[in-house]
Amino acid sequence: MAITVRAVEYPADTDAIRQWEERTWRIAEVARLDELIDTVGLPGFWALDANGTRVGLVLLRPDEVRGLEVISLLARPEGSGVGRALMNAALDAARHAGERRLWLATTNDNTRALRFYQRWGMDLVAIHRHAVTRARDELKPSIPLLGQDNIPLRHEIELERLLD
Repeated sequence: MAITVRAVEYPADTDAIRQWEERTWRIAEVARLDELIDTVGLPGFWALDANGTRVGLVLLRPDEVRGLEVISLLARPEGSGVGRALMNAALDAARHAGERRLWLATTNDNTRALRFYQRWGMDLVAIHRHAVTRARDELKPSIPLLGQDNIPLRHEIELERLLD
């Protein structure tokens, strides 16, 4: 699949981002490491197919201490190179900004993503035990009890790619 990547543009992309995020996460907010993050307004990139149709989205959040964080990565269809193109764009953005690290947190059930991120060059650096359970109880009650493959959703796994 031929993929073009372009930067997210506000306010033009606001509604489309909200739709993509709500279709995946039920609301345009992502619970991560005891924090609820509104994804609309974050910088990022769209992936477009040869017809100009949106096939992927990555949203990023810079942090002076922790580095550039991938808040949300959505790619359709999975396995088509869309996720890789978006992560490469995020990596380029991190390098351009002079960041020392690109990082993210995902849930313990997200085994396909864990494989993808590690193949892409990220390392597992932390397990945040019961972070998802706390988020469900305190921040985002819409988080289901069971995730992919009926795996209980409980923990967050942090991955990073150090930049030189």
